[in-house]
Amino acid sequence: MRKTTMAARKSLSLTLKIWRQKHAKARGRFETHRVKGISTASSFLEMLDVLNENLIEAGREPVAFDHDCREGICGICSLYINGRAHGPSRGITTCQLHMRSFRDGDTIYVEPWRSRAFPVIKDLIVDRSALDRVLQAGGFISVNTSGNTQDADSIPVNKQDADQAFDAASCIGCGACVATCKNSSAMLFTAAKVSHLAHLPQGQIERKRRVQHMVRQMDAEGFGNCSVTGACEVECPKGIALKHIARMNREYGHAVLTSREQT
Repeated sequence: MRKTTMAARKSLSLTLKIWRQKHAKARGRFETHRVKGISTASSFLEMLDVLNENLIEAGREPVAFDHDCREGICGICSLYINGRAHGPSRGITTCQLHMRSFRDGDTIYVEPWRSRAFPVIKDLIVDRSALDRVLQAGGFISVNTSGNTQDADSIPVNKQDADQAFDAASCIGCGACVATCKNSSAMLFTAAKVSHLAHLPQGQIERKRRVQHMVRQMDAEGFGNCSVTGACEVECPKGIALKHIARMNREYGHAVLTSREQT
C-alpha cells in the first residue's frame, strides 16, 4: 500500500489553459487541454512535449513553443505561467521549472510574452528580435586587428569592476523583464548590456556612443518607460539588479552632456 501511494504522488493530472494564436494579427484564445501521468521529475517543457505528442496522436495541431538548450542558458523558452514570467519559482528559466512545483489537479495558464515590441509569431512564440536590434545598435566593442593589438587578458581589471561586469553579462536576453514590467520596459536588458561593457577597459572607446545608440534604438522599438517598480529584477532568471539601470542612466546623462559641450 505504501509503495502504491508513493508512486501515485509522483505523477500529476493537470488542466492546461494554453494560449493559441495563428499569427500576430489573428485573434487568440485560451484552449483547454488535460494531461495525465505527468512525472513530478519532468520539466515544464517536457510536460508540453507530452501534450504535443497527445495532440499529434489525435490528429490535432501541436502547440508551438520556443526551446533550444534546455539548460537555462539560451533564454528562448520564455513563457508566462500562471501570471508570472518563467513560472512560480525565482531565479530559473521555464526549462528549469519542474513539475514538482505544481500539485495534482492544478489548472495552469500558459501564455506568451505580452508586449507591443514582442508580436506573436504563433501560439506561445513571440518575435524578440527587437532585443537583437537594441544589441546591434551598440552592444559590442570594435577592435583594431592590425597585428598591434594588446592581449585582452593582459589588461588589468580591478575586482569590483570585474564582478559588476560578470553580473551584467549574465543576462541571457529572455525578455522576462519586458514581460513582467507593467510598462513593457526593456531598461533592465539594455542596462545590463551597457553596464557590462562600461565596466571593462575594452568597452571604453565606444562608451558614450554605445549608450546613446542603444537607448535610442530601445525607444524606437516601442518599449515602454521604466517606472522603477522592481518587478524586472524579481522575475529576471539571472537576478540582474536594478543598480545597472541606475548605471545606464548615469552613463547616458554623462554622454549627452559631454556631447553638447563638445559641439
